[in-house]
Amino acid sequence: MVEYITTPNLITEKSFRMIHEEIAATRPDYKFNDPVEKAIITRAIHTTADFEYLDSLTFTHDVIRQIKAVMTQGGTIYTDTHMALSGINKRKLDELGCHYHCYVSDPEIFTYAKAHDITRSMASIEVAAQGDTKKLFVVGNAPTALYKILEMQAAGQLHADAVIGVPVGFVEAKESKEALFESDIPAIVAHGRKGGSNLAAALTNAVLYNLDQIAGD
Repeated sequence: MVEYITTPNLITEKSFRMIHEEIAATRPDYKFNDPVEKAIITRAIHTTADFEYLDSLTFTHDVIRQIKAVMTQGGTIYTDTHMALSGINKRKLDELGCHYHCYVSDPEIFTYAKAHDITRSMASIEVAAQGDTKKLFVVGNAPTALYKILEMQAAGQLHADAVIGVPVGFVEAKESKEALFESDIPAIVAHGRKGGSNLAAALTNAVLYNLDQIAGD
């Protein structure tokens, strides 16, 4: 009978060790900017088995500290899919008093989106904009959500404290992420076509698991 690891934390530890060994072997000159970015990028690779995130994940406008503020100061995380929300460690968010929502399947969102001829993801952003807490938007699927965030922010109709923008796909995925990267909104961006809800959740958790290493309240 084949022996294999059955303890979850040991599996994760071995995976992380293998990731860093492969980076050292294939990218000996690669340097992480700091321990927190290292933890975030490592978890992205762990989730996707894709080492391209060493180069494609970028961090703008002190985004990690901004995400910490949302998580620790009673803010709200808004996801564009239930898949992303299901992958985020809600027990830890509950301990911190951080709220979380995904509006995309709400009946009111269906009605509003149809009436205004927009996507449900866009309608969800309009609803989220009405909240009065700090806001982190976690987008792994819908480029239209990123465009709506950028549009409303520019019009003064929304204040996004931070965005994790990693939608996957072909139609506007790459372009929407580039627009987010070039904006003034603090963001974690996965350049190119790759991304997804699983990655969005992993990035959120990576920050959540390393709050004690991040400067600020």
